[in-house]
Amino acid sequence: MSKLKNVVIAQSGGPSPVINNSLRGVVETCKMFPEKFGRIYAGYHGIEGVLKEELLDLSAQSEEEISLLRTTPAAGAIGTCRYKLKQEQVADFNRVIEVFKAHNIGYFFYIGGNDSMDTAHKISVLAKDKGLDLIAVGVPKTIDNDVGDEEFKLIDHTPGYGSVARYWAYCIQNANEENAGSSPADPVTVIQAMGRKIGFIPAAARLADPERKMPLQIYLAETELSIEDLADNVNEELKRSGRVIVVISEGFQVGDIGEAKDAFGHTEFGASHGTVKQTVVNYLNKVGLKARGSARGFIPGTDQRDTAIYASTVDLDEAYKVGQKAALIAYEETNGFMSTILRKSGSIYSVEYGKVPLEQVANSERKFPSNWIAKNRIDVTDEFVKYARPLIGEDWVSVPIVNGIQRFARIKPVFAEKKCAEYIRV
Repeated sequence: MSKLKNVVIAQSGGPSPVINNSLRGVVETCKMFPEKFGRIYAGYHGIEGVLKEELLDLSAQSEEEISLLRTTPAAGAIGTCRYKLKQEQVADFNRVIEVFKAHNIGYFFYIGGNDSMDTAHKISVLAKDKGLDLIAVGVPKTIDNDVGDEEFKLIDHTPGYGSVARYWAYCIQNANEENAGSSPADPVTVIQAMGRKIGFIPAAARLADPERKMPLQIYLAETELSIEDLADNVNEELKRSGRVIVVISEGFQVGDIGEAKDAFGHTEFGASHGTVKQTVVNYLNKVGLKARGSARGFIPGTDQRDTAIYASTVDLDEAYKVGQKAALIAYEETNGFMSTILRKSGSIYSVEYGKVPLEQVANSERKFPSNWIAKNRIDVTDEFVKYARPLIGEDWVSVPIVNGIQRFARIKPVFAEKKCAEYIRV
């Protein structure tokens, strides 16, 4: 009998409330086929862990800890990274192949967004060129929901988005209560949402008020309005309602805010010198409000992507199944694909799981559909609400509690023995 090929799973990019359930889906499904898959490792902190030959042994973990990955948010279990293997980094790609050969790796799963799918695709191609028998499969993840095509035929939505959309629906409900109570002094509340250029996250604010009873204005980066337009809109609403809630994308153009960039070349708004929220608040207070009081604002932090209690039960279930599907793709010896979620037609929400070539989603960047932006440019349409509403689920997720605090998975630091020379990052 030939020696079993081992598995490496890695994560990349920003985390989500459900990313570890995709990890769990891959691990538990691979364990269902011991005749096919050998030892299961995780690249500790993504592809950087592979480069450093830091392979966390997931086969050495107890079933209890693996099961607890379901409601363990963010990426603390095996770590993530923002390191992108670029085409010209020949040494890095060769190093990945060297490590995989040394540890008899035959299956590589990469959980992440469009950049991660590009990395998985390149490794898949290189492995074939280098004579390594490797099956590379992508597992989609991004709270931005920007992987795929604008026709939603490659993937309907990415795991992580449903939970963040749920977070924003509740955030706006709470902010509305605050704004209604404090409006004589603070009639305008400006809330900055994640989303560099893609409007899916700020658009989810509408889920808090699908009947449009709140004085809510939503500014996507795609609307291409100016800060002067925003001020005019705010003052018109103040004349009508005496108060207004402004949800604005972090990518909305308000001028120079001292942008910082991450390793992928993306703007890191949380690390930049200024913020869109503060720029808008300052501008509104400078030009004056058509109401007594002043504008104020806040920025929800990383809790929207690292908090288990806001996870959507629908999102959790789909994250697991898309990881499970990835393992089944590998089981069938199908190389160079990403597992995917496709919505079935019909009035009742349901999905099926399929696969799409990695090269079709590598570096893809789906835009928010223009026909989902309302004619007034400060709202989204009912079609968007119909699309997004099923993703946030119906009930609260049950997170295990021990001694009053959440019980998350605790992965033991058991690593594979290193066999290669020390990695020197160029």
